[in-house]
Amino acid sequence: MSWKGAAQRALRRSTGFEIRRVAGPAPAPPRPKRPRIRVRAGDRLVEAPTFILSTVRSGSTLLRVLLGSHSQIHAPHELHLRDIAVEVQSKYGARALDSMGLDREHLEYLLWDRLLHRELAASGKPLLVNKTPNDVFIVERIRACWSDARFIFLLRHPAAIAASRHATRPQDSAERNVEMVRRYAAALERARTELPGHTVRYEDLASDPVAQTQRLCAFLGVEWEETMLDYGRHRHRGLDAGLGDWKDKIRSGQVQSPTLPAPDAEIAPPLLEFARAWGYVPAGSPSAAPDAPARTSSPLPAPR
Repeated sequence: MSWKGAAQRALRRSTGFEIRRVAGPAPAPPRPKRPRIRVRAGDRLVEAPTFILSTVRSGSTLLRVLLGSHSQIHAPHELHLRDIAVEVQSKYGARALDSMGLDREHLEYLLWDRLLHRELAASGKPLLVNKTPNDVFIVERIRACWSDARFIFLLRHPAAIAASRHATRPQDSAERNVEMVRRYAAALERARTELPGHTVRYEDLASDPVAQTQRLCAFLGVEWEETMLDYGRHRHRGLDAGLGDWKDKIRSGQVQSPTLPAPDAEIAPPLLEFARAWGYVPAGSPSAAPDAPARTSSPLPAPR
């Protein structure tokens, strides 16, 4: 028996008091989760921006310069929002953002919006149309940033896309080339089936630019302007690799007839579903190359 235990019993018999271990302070209740950050008045300077969603090598630069030749529409070169991010380098920085109701993601949204607003303000035009093919991979983030965003879906025959990309990226294997096109096409088709917007085919745009630009202007709520068609008369920056198409065809300044695949052109099996979904191949048609590379399961870098 320890002397402490004996002393406590003696004290309890003589005084009627008992020494008890005092418990520590009760744990603080968990902090309530901060509600989802909401856009405040003034957070978004650009209203209803329009995004062209497309695969690579699908004529998005042609669509951009035609729209950008309108007196009311600014369509800058590719801005690559997906690759523009902010970094919070300390817990104090994170705490400061938290006290303002922000986090890193929403700080990025402020940066994206400010970037687009800077471009739009410099143009002196009221409407902005943004195009970067890899935007198809951040559609949900675009919608989180701009709840009023509008979308134009640009389609092209998948066999033509694959052929065009192979011509510009000959270092890629045929298998990788098809897989990269498939990734873009899958993201584009998912967005096209889930979101409202305006769909245009590259082949129609290049074959009948008058009718197609008229429909696009109606979608954007502006009057059609014939000067849009002569886009070479306007100054368009970014006809360079990494910022858009840079080939002689787009640099000509004139809309040129599209190069169409042969009616019986073979389509790589991974791209056949998109050729059918986009109306280039009748449903159930076996128009696929029997020896074309199949979809690979090996990991590949994120599409660029």
